[in-house]
Amino acid sequence: MVNSGIQALVSIFVHLTFLALTWWAMQSVNLKVMFRHPKSLQARVFCVLLAIAVSYPVAKFFLDYAIWSLMLPQMYE
Repeated sequence: MVNSGIQALVSIFVHLTFLALTWWAMQSVNLKVMFRHPKSLQARVFCVLLAIAVSYPVAKFFLDYAIWSLMLPQMYE
C-alpha cells in the first residue's frame, strides 16, 4: 500500500513537472497568429489543453521507461 502511494506521488510530480516544462517551451512559439482573438479565454484554454496533450505522452514515456528499467534486474532472478 505504501509503495503504490509513493508511486502515485512520483507519477503526479512527473506529470506536473512535464506539464510545466511543456508550458515553458510553448512560450517560445508564437501561437498568437493562430487565433483571431489571442487574449480570449478560448485561446488560453486551447493553450492549456495543448500543453496537457503534449506533456502527457512525454511523462507517460518517462514513467514507463523508469518502471521498465527497474524491472530489468528481475530478468536474472
